[in-house]
Amino acid sequence: MINKVIKKIIAGTTLILLGYLVFWPVDVDPVAWQSPENSGYTGIFSQNQHLSQIKRIDLNGDIGPEDLALGADNNVYFSLLNGDIKFIDAKGQIHSWVNTGGRPLGIEFDGQGNLLVADAFKGLLSISPQGDISTLVNSVEGIAVNYADDVDIASNGNIYFSDASSKFFAKKYGTYGASLLDINEHGGHGRIIEYNPNTKISIVIARDINFANGVALSHDEQYVLFNETGSYRILRLALNGDKRGKVEVVIDSLPGFPDNLARGSNGLYWFGLVSPRSKSLDMLSDSPRLRKVIQRLPEFMRPKAQHYGHIVAINDSGEIVFNLQDPLGIYGQTTGALEVGDKLYVSSLHETALGVITNVNE
Repeated sequence: MINKVIKKIIAGTTLILLGYLVFWPVDVDPVAWQSPENSGYTGIFSQNQHLSQIKRIDLNGDIGPEDLALGADNNVYFSLLNGDIKFIDAKGQIHSWVNTGGRPLGIEFDGQGNLLVADAFKGLLSISPQGDISTLVNSVEGIAVNYADDVDIASNGNIYFSDASSKFFAKKYGTYGASLLDINEHGGHGRIIEYNPNTKISIVIARDINFANGVALSHDEQYVLFNETGSYRILRLALNGDKRGKVEVVIDSLPGFPDNLARGSNGLYWFGLVSPRSKSLDMLSDSPRLRKVIQRLPEFMRPKAQHYGHIVAINDSGEIVFNLQDPLGIYGQTTGALEVGDKLYVSSLHETALGVITNVNE
């Protein structure tokens, strides 16, 4: 009798669990797609330890130095999870500057010394040299900018920035949580925006992007390059002439999720791979129902960013020039890099330090 009761309890519990995994409502509505082949850390991405000698510059408890920018004062500025933007001087001393009241991600200085900020909670901001903060763009084409991610500025003053996801709001889910949802859904909610500071007009120049992330103008400013994180690739969009609006692939089938994107010296573009790709997401790319089941699992069982360090530099042809890795994750979840003289400063999604390596070209 007792055994029968136990069996009924187990059967009932199993039915409830199955019902939950199949029917419980979740925020994502996954779309079927075909993930590109992942060759992993082979060939041009062969595993190495070139980044393992990185020096950590402790931030005294601050978290997530997500992006970096070099000021006219030769100080390196960086954005933090708590809304702070701080800088490190030539002596290695860290100084506080401003707090945006949001989550600053991509940062870049314009020709007048203003810091342009893609703030995930607030949109596109401008911070004067005196620290005064103003909002430039928080809505485009009637749709709020709910996840401003990265930014770059042309010599004519035009500003280009990404709105990573118009569905999964950074302020609601957190920047990291929203990125996981958007990448799982693969619904093409990202866009690239052009803002003209003279006319104050913003337009969407690329849309339907699966998590629009890093943004960088080409060295000749004929294109804007951007990372489509959810599809493991970097694209470029023509800005001028008959080709304006045409999108081309620069590099695809990356072994990880590309994050920030920045121009470097000698025609290079630096970007960080914040994490290796998820085998489960790739395997289930054409199985939206199963990806929905994954979203119903406890958080610790869902795919998440791995603690791996990886910084890459490419040229205009998409050829790999530098492939710097840290498999041990001494400095992990790398988002991008900034060249300053013979130093390469490295940023991270969740680290409590800045990273720096020297003499990369040697």
